[in-house]
Amino acid sequence: MRTLLATTLLVAAAGSLGACSTLRGAAIGGAGGAGVAAATGGDVEKGAAVGGVGGAVIGTVTDD
Repeated sequence: MRTLLATTLLVAAAGSLGACSTLRGAAIGGAGGAGVAAATGGDVEKGAAVGGVGGAVIGTVTDD
C-alpha cells in the first residue's frame, strides 16, 4: 500500500512540475523506478532513488 501511495504521489508531482524538466524527469523516473522495484520484489526506496537520478539527468539533457 505504501508503494502504491508513493508512486501515485510521485506521478502527481511530475504532472504539477510543468516548468522544470529536471524535477519533472526526477519525479517520473522515481515513480518508474519504484514501480519496477516493487514489481520485481526489489527495494522500492533504492529503485526510486536510482530512477529519480536517471530521470533528472534525462530531464536536464532534454530540457527545451
